[in-house]
Amino acid sequence: MHDERGGVVRSVILFACVLALLAAASLAAGGYFAYREAARPGPLAAEKVVLLAPGSSVAAIGEKLEEEGVVRNAQLFAAAARVKGVQTKLKAGEYRIPPGASVLEVIDLLVEGKSILHSFTAPEGLATAQILRLLEADPVLVGEITLRPGEGELLPETYRFTRGATRDGMIRMMMKAQDALLDELWDDRALDLPFDTREEAIILASIVEKETGVPSERGRIAAVFVNRLKRGMRLESDPTIIYGLTGGEPLGRGLRVSELRQETPYNTYIIDGLPPTPIANPGRASIEAVLNPPETDELFFVADGTGGHAFASTLEEHNRNVARWRRVERERRQGG
Repeated sequence: MHDERGGVVRSVILFACVLALLAAASLAAGGYFAYREAARPGPLAAEKVVLLAPGSSVAAIGEKLEEEGVVRNAQLFAAAARVKGVQTKLKAGEYRIPPGASVLEVIDLLVEGKSILHSFTAPEGLATAQILRLLEADPVLVGEITLRPGEGELLPETYRFTRGATRDGMIRMMMKAQDALLDELWDDRALDLPFDTREEAIILASIVEKETGVPSERGRIAAVFVNRLKRGMRLESDPTIIYGLTGGEPLGRGLRVSELRQETPYNTYIIDGLPPTPIANPGRASIEAVLNPPETDELFFVADGTGGHAFASTLEEHNRNVARWRRVERERRQGG
């Protein structure tokens, strides 16, 4: 009787083991086939851009990808992400999905967060109001502009951002970029500069920026203005007059003699020293130029007819350069 009960128990245990083994084998087979399915090429026949909203759950992401034809099955995508332990590491954003991307490859792409980068370029020498208009017109940036940066507080450059970035966020980025640049350059500035603050450096750099479109001239023009300030000479810069008249908008014509004499806080033919604010947003090269200008004795420059300028150390030499420029202007008018 005892042996019979023992035999029954052993049979039950054996049967349970067999069932467990079959279940394990079934799970293993299921896992194998699921992995094979997740690893095989996906249904996309051509590259596709997909936007995944912030805060989406792994299930919602799977449903969006299935809806866009990126994956065949949303549940398989979610299960694969959980098996890999990355269901909370999938990043929202705008993604360029390559054709035939497998579920596993899509998961890796979303974990790495390699979303599409867009760019915004603020050209050197624009007034702040002009840069804000460019931000308003950008088709990818979102949100209204509520920040009002001062003149010269933005660093002109090309900035990269992902879809969903705000216009205010871009303004903050440009302001921080200028602060970081000044942190980098300020302590290595030349000795005996005729200004004491970063704000004054930006004012002078903005004038240099507006005076020439020839990159190789920035240093010499900065040196001329530094030399004039050291000697107590007025800057006599036409762009400062224009800023006093238009607030940084293009004048659209040449300056009149009456405007050269018009009293504004920005007319450097009349005021001593620097104007009260920058007249534009200077780029890195102009800021570097005023902080470390080349050592010259040049005090004057005038257009030379080629897009650049003729420089002079004496008034006599400068007057000859001016006379040559006047001849060029006359010939152009006659030729026109």
